[in-house]
Amino acid sequence: MNTKTKSTVSTGITFGSALAIAISWSVHKSILWACIHGLFSWLYVIYYALTR
Repeated sequence: MNTKTKSTVSTGITFGSALAIAISWSVHKSILWACIHGLFSWLYVIYYALTR
């Protein structure tokens, strides 16, 4: 795996977690839920997109 691929994957995971945390906070206003959804990152983002 080259450096460019590693950088892209790492950035994608970080962005997914941040997006999940932001969505979770705006909906629930709870740090606990934001942390849990941050761990699931893209799964929560996709779930939110499909259910809204």
